[in-house]
Amino acid sequence: MTGHRRRLDVVKSTYAPIYVVWELTLACDHACTHCGSRAGVARDGELSTAEAVAVAGQLADAGTREVILIGGEAYLHDGFLDVVRALASRGVTVGLTTGGRGVTAELAVAMRAAGLSQASVSVDGLEATHDRMRHLRGSFASAMAALDHLRAAGIAITANTNVNRLNRGDLEALYEVLRARGVVGWQVQLTAPLGRAADRVAMILQPWDLLDVVPRVAALKQRARADGITVMPGNNLGYFGPEETVLRSLRAGDRDHWHGCQAGKYVMGIESDGAVKGCPSLQTSHYVGGNLRERSLAAIWKDAPELSWNRGRTVDALWGGCRSCDFAEDCLGGCTFTAHAILGRPGNNPYCHYRARTLAKRGLRERLVLATAAAGLPFDNGTFELVEEPLDAPDAGAAIAAEQLVQIARRPRRREG
Repeated sequence: MTGHRRRLDVVKSTYAPIYVVWELTLACDHACTHCGSRAGVARDGELSTAEAVAVAGQLADAGTREVILIGGEAYLHDGFLDVVRALASRGVTVGLTTGGRGVTAELAVAMRAAGLSQASVSVDGLEATHDRMRHLRGSFASAMAALDHLRAAGIAITANTNVNRLNRGDLEALYEVLRARGVVGWQVQLTAPLGRAADRVAMILQPWDLLDVVPRVAALKQRARADGITVMPGNNLGYFGPEETVLRSLRAGDRDHWHGCQAGKYVMGIESDGAVKGCPSLQTSHYVGGNLRERSLAAIWKDAPELSWNRGRTVDALWGGCRSCDFAEDCLGGCTFTAHAILGRPGNNPYCHYRARTLAKRGLRERLVLATAAAGLPFDNGTFELVEEPLDAPDAGAAIAAEQLVQIARRPRRREG
């Protein structure tokens, strides 16, 4: 999933889709090696402009406060600006997550005029790294130009980065690039083995890599505060290590922490053909609760078990290492789509800083070993086995060259039908 996640103030109240991420089209002008939705070509039967504008009205009626438009590339939908206007006219804050390739100065001005208030540009490393991940020479330059055009148009600009074994060494230098470009925020999340990333397992971080990555992100967040920049972790990074409150808190000195997956509680995802799920990154095959062509948004939100399953969830749903964890009641297994992408179901998440630290104190670590390949569909995943081994065991992946990390290591299963 790309950088469209935001911190929510979790309060005990009636559940409502306060924060919605809407895939307006799956059409894309990139073919990124780590794309969870395998974007490129539009889905069959994507919502028309008229249908999408009607959905915008349903979102406003449901109490949605913020909508982030994504793709693919949202601006490739013919009705992109119409949807922005429809949402903004109802008082909904509208943002965009983009690779930036098609963001011209003229389009940026049109976006602002339509009511777009914020945009997050995906930047996944320094130039050579970013272009390799995006599978396109010149992609980094276009992302930088997009930041400039959006900022000049009066749109608040942020960046988002997926961290993996290809780009983890770039973080500190990348922060300097983004700071100089004038971003006001930066979201850092882990590349999960979802979609195309599931086909490139050598690129995915191993759980013990969090021992290095998480403290570095926390240090960058503290550094960024002095620069007036908000660095926030994605929902799949962190969890109850010594840096947890630094990572999750908006202000210095606050003691915030991870409060569990919010999918179907205060978060909702919409796919471009009208499918609704509790989070935009959740696996389509397991978590779609209905289609907006067949049922109203309000009805799907209220009744669909694929959206409501998380509302009454307890530690009884956890298993493996998460079931016996000291933070089980607060964490509830971390990010759902990430856990599912690794082990085929939620409730046990090896991408946990606390867990990696606890094992390391015993001289151990967990290693992900691919067991079954992904099918080759949007938002799909394979499955991994967890192997417990000595912390100092050889790391065969450390010697893999950068250009090999983005190669498909194992072909996805052939699509059926």
